[in-house]
Amino acid sequence: MNKLIMMAFVLVSFSLQAETVQLTNVQIQNLGIELGSAQEITSIPLFDAPAQITIPPKNDYIVSTLYAGLIKKINVAVGDEVKKGQVLAVINSPELLQLQRQHLKSVNDLKLSEAEFLRDQKLFKEGVISDRRWLKTEMSRQVYRSYVDETRQLLKSLGFSTRQLKNLENKHNISSQLNIAAPIAGVVLERKVKAGQKADALSALFRIADLSTLWLDINIPQQRINEVQLGDKVTVLGVEMNAKIFLLGQNVNTTTQTVLARAAIEGTVKNLRVGQVLSVQINQATDAVVYRVPNSAVIKLQSHDTLFIKTDSGFIAQAVIVVRKNAQNLIISAALKKTDIIALKGAVALKANLLGLGGAE
Repeated sequence: MNKLIMMAFVLVSFSLQAETVQLTNVQIQNLGIELGSAQEITSIPLFDAPAQITIPPKNDYIVSTLYAGLIKKINVAVGDEVKKGQVLAVINSPELLQLQRQHLKSVNDLKLSEAEFLRDQKLFKEGVISDRRWLKTEMSRQVYRSYVDETRQLLKSLGFSTRQLKNLENKHNISSQLNIAAPIAGVVLERKVKAGQKADALSALFRIADLSTLWLDINIPQQRINEVQLGDKVTVLGVEMNAKIFLLGQNVNTTTQTVLARAAIEGTVKNLRVGQVLSVQINQATDAVVYRVPNSAVIKLQSHDTLFIKTDSGFIAQAVIVVRKNAQNLIISAALKKTDIIALKGAVALKANLLGLGGAE
């Protein structure tokens, strides 16, 4: 691609000799010639390809319950935005009651062990008890402390706050109500349960995703994958967004004969939805100066692709190189100035006048 553009600059650095059209402003208007500037661009469209909007795996969460129970209440619906720690659902769980009882027993066992530890510590210093008994007392305290730490961590994993734990340990108030909290701030994509339903341990309840970052999974025809490079831009017609390819797959899909190219979408973009399938355009950055013009601006003249540049007295023909084209526009390499005004429409009429096939009425 870049070699082609470099060759283009050599070829288009001249104007076609004596290829000028003398026209007045009135004649230009009568011929229906539209004037404007060529649009300078920094990337070259390669081709279109199908893509699907996906979520980075690290931003996609399945919310489950560690203990079985009956779904008492559901607080959110699909599409709701939630905050981290927000209660999504409430479960009545007999297993939670058992865990709290176990924790209280561990706390009480630790208190007794602590008392024995302090008593035997004093007796050991006085030489009343043996090393063996002192070691046994010390090890027993460590075991009971590990039991308390274990049950405390299990309760914390279920959403118990430090305040709730202290209240449980001091007042012995136990409850079967298990709050299912959002692990992240995001959007509820799926709700897999309903109120009144029995939920088994580790069963999925909700799917929540952080949509601040989205990906485009693009299916590139395997015969064109070598045209694509890391860092190439990806655009969607009618959508304002910045996306760049950061991954090129290493295998070919045996069914579709396509290769995965993945692009990261920068920032939040409206009108894009997870799972949406759309057509995207791959654009490759270039250091060379290229322009976008409508197809009507370029015609064939003396075997050269040519456009017409406005002068004080009319137009001068300028050879260009067509780098890419589609149904509406051409990407060209041309020796143009930023101030040049060209004929965006009416090049055919200008060619006819140049060749003496029409009148400049």
